[in-house]
Amino acid sequence: MPAEPQSRSAFVTGPEDLDAALVLSALVWMTPRKRIELADRYGSASAIVAAIRRGRAGTPADRDHVARADPDAIRTALEATGARTVPIGASGYPAQLETIPDPPLLLFVVGPDPPDLTRCVAIVGSRRCSALGREVAAALGLGLASVGVSVVSGAARGIDAAAHTGAIEGGGGTVAVLGCGIDRPYPSRAFLDRIRAAGSLVTEFPPGTPPHPRHFPCRNRIVAGLCRATVVVEGAEGSGSMITAEHALEFGREVFAVVGAVTNPLAAVPLRLIRDGAGPIRGVEDLLADLGLDGATVGGPALDLADDERRILETLLGPTLPERAAAAVGLSVVEAMPILMRLELRGLVRSVGGRYEPTLKAVARTT
Repeated sequence: MPAEPQSRSAFVTGPEDLDAALVLSALVWMTPRKRIELADRYGSASAIVAAIRRGRAGTPADRDHVARADPDAIRTALEATGARTVPIGASGYPAQLETIPDPPLLLFVVGPDPPDLTRCVAIVGSRRCSALGREVAAALGLGLASVGVSVVSGAARGIDAAAHTGAIEGGGGTVAVLGCGIDRPYPSRAFLDRIRAAGSLVTEFPPGTPPHPRHFPCRNRIVAGLCRATVVVEGAEGSGSMITAEHALEFGREVFAVVGAVTNPLAAVPLRLIRDGAGPIRGVEDLLADLGLDGATVGGPALDLADDERRILETLLGPTLPERAAAAVGLSVVEAMPILMRLELRGLVRSVGGRYEPTLKAVARTT
């Protein structure tokens, strides 16, 4: 008969257990689900380490690691970053993570504790995102910040970075869940410092752990687990954003996806999620309404456009060659180009590969 699960509040009850928890955190080949199974079986971190040493748990590689591990070195590296340890069952451990099947046994945190479930929303998507996707993610982050909701993401380039940035610029909180040690400057130290100044950095990986691809699925379950809802902005087939959405569904959380063109490869994951029942959203107003949150209109005041500027802008339903835009309003290319350049300087259109398309700023203020 399997042992009855013991209280997770007993995982760390003193310095010896904390040292053992630090050692366990560095067993990089032991899955999160296996760790929680051992915690439920043995109760304390010290008991788990003792079982590994005696060959009753773990693998030979785990035993070798436990024999060589130096918790003092891990603690010293943590102190250098200003991080603290938050074991499962302790005060400050996010309650919403304790309800998922494989919660992290130990978190390393810089900044305040992550907010409760009701005040966290994840925004995720492709690293190689489109300019429009980046704008949408930033607008979502800013809109959530305006109603006091923290944005949670993975601090990766692209959609993640835009979402964090939008939240920061909106004066709100943000939580970056890292797929590496908290001392690793990934994607950049300057960006992590911006997040740190406005919110929190969180990881289950000990200092020195590199940002290896196998770590990101583990990171994604924490992103989804912290939040009441996950929003997927963009993602091509095979994108890690699908993993985050699947975790959210597994945990019984809401999933939303930003509607995109069927011809856009980056819309593959959002469109698949919508087909499978995710909530389709066009922008932050849809999201806030679907979450039952009151927010100000994000579009801002109506645009003050000259007649020729408005006519040109109305022709740009998607990426459009200058020649086509000019012909649609009865102008020559020579006459249309200065108008397009004025619109671009105002941030209302962008040039992508020689074609012009409206920005989110233009769409929000002309609809």
